[in-house]
Amino acid sequence: MKYAVTLWFWLVFALTAPVLFTLGALLLLVTYPFDRDRRLLHSLVCRWCHGLWLHLSPGWRTRVEGRELLPRGPCVLVVNHQSAVDILAVMGLRYPYKFVAKASLFSLPLVGWMMSLLAYVPIVRGTSTALHQLMDPCRKWLRRGMPVLIFPEGTYSTGGQLLPFKRGAFQLALEEHVPVVPVVVEGTPELLDGDGPWMHPRASIRVRVLPPLPPETFGPDPVALASRVRSLYEQTLSATG
Repeated sequence: MKYAVTLWFWLVFALTAPVLFTLGALLLLVTYPFDRDRRLLHSLVCRWCHGLWLHLSPGWRTRVEGRELLPRGPCVLVVNHQSAVDILAVMGLRYPYKFVAKASLFSLPLVGWMMSLLAYVPIVRGTSTALHQLMDPCRKWLRRGMPVLIFPEGTYSTGGQLLPFKRGAFQLALEEHVPVVPVVVEGTPELLDGDGPWMHPRASIRVRVLPPLPPETFGPDPVALASRVRSLYEQTLSATG
């Protein structure tokens, strides 16, 4: 069954990804004069990726809870990282944001090209300039009223345990005086087998938005804020584990 589901997913992906890219490029061309933030393009991609690709197997279940808690203005969304499927899961938020991702993804055919059209934020992890690669473009987007989405762990662990949270997302929120919005993702490793390509026929994915955290209530130290938020994730995940 695993092989049948995997074959079906990648067949549909291969047939529909070029269609999505073509539609997205046309939409950007038409809407760019009045939608410089590319909100409409982001909405199309999220509804396509989450609504189609994440529902290709009848055994895949996805719940998104707490959308009403998402702020209307700029904020920093922080998401725990369990799997490469996480970004498809959080697209179900139906919420505008600029996604921070490793730079190598932007060179992928179709997927990377679309990320470039969406003006997502690339960073080269492990370099001395990684923090500036994150901070400078994210500041620009926040000041335009656009939320940004960051995986503070930087990558995902194979054991399912939380990795240390890097300070960049929290320093950004403190400096720009915007709330931190914790988003908890569970169950994505049930769908994707490691780094892929194999997929399991059954998975139950849950995406939960927790109440926004005004950063000034945690003091000026981004490392301390990162630690406090990580503890919140530990408590939330252990309560449902």
